[in-house]
Amino acid sequence: MTTNWKKTSFAVVLTCALLPDGLTQTKAKVSISDARTTALAVENGKVKSEEVEKEKGKQIYSFDIEMPNGLHEVNIDAVTGKVIEDSIENAEDEAKEAAEDKAAKTKKKKAKQSPDTHPQQNWIRDYPNRQRGSVA
Repeated sequence: MTTNWKKTSFAVVLTCALLPDGLTQTKAKVSISDARTTALAVENGKVKSEEVEKEKGKQIYSFDIEMPNGLHEVNIDAVTGKVIEDSIENAEDEAKEAAEDKAAKTKKKKAKQSPDTHPQQNWIRDYPNRQRGSVA
């Protein structure tokens, strides 16, 4: 029995060691004020908006900074504090991002509202309405 326990322990340790950083990343080690300072060092403008979000498995701080040549989106890794992205956004990109955020929030809201998360629950709920011998 100890052999199985040893194999299982080894498999768990090995799996955790081989996981990519994005999957094991959990908490922000960098404060939002430090991230804002880093973002403003990259693009010295006025912060229009800031948010914490998860992109590609990593928790990031996203800053929209108003500059003379357009709106810059600067993303800072919440764990390392390094700049991940610095790009100029146009109106089309901004609208697309807003639509994606809205869709994600709607999906999350529907998931919380839906009491029927397991298929068996539907069957149990509908059981009185089913007739014997019928296949649904």
